[in-house]
Amino acid sequence: AADAIRAGLGAPTDDVPSDALALAACTLVLLAPTVTVEALAVRAREERLALDLLLVIEREKALREKRSLTVYRQQDGMTRLVAVLDPESAALVTSVFDAITSPRRGGPRFVEKTAEVRAQAILDDSRTTEQLALDAFVQLIELGANVAPTSFIGGRRPAVQLLITDHDLRAREGLGFIEGQTEPVSVATVERYICDVGTEPVHFDSNGQVANVGRKHRLHTARQRKGFAARDGGCRAGDCDRPPSWCEAHHIEHWVRDHGETSIDSGILLCKHHHLLLHNNGWEIQRHHAEYWLVPPPDVDPTQTPIAMPTKSAAARRLAATASVLARA
Repeated sequence: AADAIRAGLGAPTDDVPSDALALAACTLVLLAPTVTVEALAVRAREERLALDLLLVIEREKALREKRSLTVYRQQDGMTRLVAVLDPESAALVTSVFDAITSPRRGGPRFVEKTAEVRAQAILDDSRTTEQLALDAFVQLIELGANVAPTSFIGGRRPAVQLLITDHDLRAREGLGFIEGQTEPVSVATVERYICDVGTEPVHFDSNGQVANVGRKHRLHTARQRKGFAARDGGCRAGDCDRPPSWCEAHHIEHWVRDHGETSIDSGILLCKHHHLLLHNNGWEIQRHHAEYWLVPPPDVDPTQTPIAMPTKSAAARRLAATASVLARA
């Protein structure tokens, strides 16, 4: 405790005389028995900074200069991010982290019903707290990159490039590859990306040379996505509350397997988490007019009983209710 006080208060200067530091030290000595050494060190730094306002500016600048984000590629195919945050950056990041994970970590009890329901959904989520936080972080990066990609990041729009042979894609078995990564991915992951962003075929000649790069296709337009948002109101999987801006467009009829079309009626909004689960675990979606049903794989439900996927759009529900009244009139 004495070392914490001494280090926190520091040496006297022309602006901070020794008698001022002595008075602060007396206050801290009285506080020492009631707090931890770590808390005492923080209070000692606060006392010194309160006595030397110029030091506050210098220390703030010094801490900001230490900020960094480093990316490490691991031998197991994973990537590790190491971030060192200055206090201002940390406040923003930790507030988002707390909002995402606090129900898991004994956060405050909620009095509003909507907040209580959301907190329970987080508690019931099968992902670990760390996985939940990482998925949210990645999605925030994705959303931020899509707001103003060329002006904020510069150059071209950031994108994930997936590579797969036409043979493997049509056979629905084989390997896909993410450009810049060493680990292969499953065909299901490639299909999930095709659902959301389409494909851009690259043709090779018999010598392995690129012969032609085709135009993108199988891509839902901005106008179609507005239609999805109005009709679905967000992710239509279960009680998921992700809004349209957080969702990807899933093709109910797959382009390769089913020769499906890129249309609103044969598409549906799913958040990235549920889109991934659907593709990787063999779930299917059926449509009857404007109603959509989730069909589980046989290993989950041998009877494969369809599960309703009601719209999250209040406007769409209002339209359906009005149509029902008019039909009975």
